[in-house]
Amino acid sequence: MGMPMAANGQTGGRAFHEALERHGLQLTREETRVLQVNVGLACGLSCRHCHLEAGPHRDEVMDLETMEAVIDCARRFRFESIDLTGGAPELVPDLERLVRALAPLTGRLMVRTNLVALDGARGAALCELYRELGVALVASLPATNASQTEAQRGEGVWGRSIEVLKKLNALGYGMPESPLMLDLVSNPSGAFLPPPQQQAEQKFRSDLFRRHGISFHSLYTFANVPLGRFRSFLERSGNLEAYLAKLSDGFNPCSVPGLMCRSQLSVDWRGRLYDCDFHLAQGVWHGGGETHISALAELPPPGTAIPTADHCFACTVGAGFT
Repeated sequence: MGMPMAANGQTGGRAFHEALERHGLQLTREETRVLQVNVGLACGLSCRHCHLEAGPHRDEVMDLETMEAVIDCARRFRFESIDLTGGAPELVPDLERLVRALAPLTGRLMVRTNLVALDGARGAALCELYRELGVALVASLPATNASQTEAQRGEGVWGRSIEVLKKLNALGYGMPESPLMLDLVSNPSGAFLPPPQQQAEQKFRSDLFRRHGISFHSLYTFANVPLGRFRSFLERSGNLEAYLAKLSDGFNPCSVPGLMCRSQLSVDWRGRLYDCDFHLAQGVWHGGGETHISALAELPPPGTAIPTADHCFACTVGAGFT
């Protein structure tokens, strides 16, 4: 049976905490190794699963002053990995400055892309910059066919995505034995859970190579998080309660040790700190109160408790958000 629902249709952080307790688990921090940087909500797409409600109408982007604060933080605390996300990072005017400054300060600089933002002249220039600096790319692609992809992302997205993937392969990204990493991420197009990750990766690899000659390194399948635009869709379609029950029923205790929130700090376009991008969407501050990255004197020590909410169940389904 699923977790009990509150009157507003949400399971709540307490329900997730109780799920942890039943398995003798706690959600606490380990060593902080990753800095995730959300550079803004501007995006050329309005994907129906977006937990941040990013889109063409959003103008929140990181300014140069905040970028300098992020760069300074990366100098003070050597992170194993720095993860740039959005929105569409490519739409941020000074992204090149941020990428060039961060690349030598971490072992792995990663940029998450919706692919279509890499189309056009600026996108081509960014791809060359990424190749020059060895930036890893994580590209969102919902499915291996046009109908499912465009149902989630909009008309015309499929063809543009495939063309960008081909251009990335031509640059060396995603090719066998290439150090230029290209991973794909797939989210379901509706109110259901993703297939097993290994099964989905085999299908993506076979379909994309056979039909389009496209290669990539790994595929990650994640459940849609019941926040933002996706939560609105669940409410309108009458699927919210059933979907939340699916998430709680699918709770996988084995996913908890590797959850991303245990080893990362997340910072938004205004420089404010969170434990993950989903807490960012909900305004759940890291440490219980608003803190700017420039004021970070030390990294949170291992054992620090991480706040929970109903959306945390989405991170513990299947392989989990790792």
